[in-house]
Amino acid sequence: MRKSKEKGKSHSIRPARTTPPNWLKYTPDEIENLVIELAKRGNPPSMIGLILRDQYGIPLVKQVVGKKITEILEEHNLASQLPEDLYNLLRRAERIRRHLEEHPKDKSSRRGLQLIESKIWRLTKYYRRIGKIPQNWSYRSYRLRIS
Repeated sequence: MRKSKEKGKSHSIRPARTTPPNWLKYTPDEIENLVIELAKRGNPPSMIGLILRDQYGIPLVKQVVGKKITEILEEHNLASQLPEDLYNLLRRAERIRRHLEEHPKDKSSRRGLQLIESKIWRLTKYYRRIGKIPQNWSYRSYRLRIS
């Protein structure tokens, strides 16, 4: 049982709107072009969403365009091979593994690596089931090169 789960309902939620807001001055084609341009600059989908929200005032791409950012990127062959959440977990595990090579007696980091690896295994099982990654993809055979 998770004891770290936060209690209460005091958090921000998205509005229950499915149509674009009246004050938005961008057309769906312009937003799609912005997403493509930001992806070509090397930004991941989550960063594209933040840039569109903060710099362009676009609250949610799906409300305006009707497609998620990752769907737009997949249509234009700009999506990464691995889903972003799995890739970030792999990077974290690689950093901890490097740390453990220098500090082998760091038991708390070893435990953290175990927790991250269990998340990776859970996610890979899910992504294999829905077809986002190949059936023969395995975490053990995948090595990340972080510079």
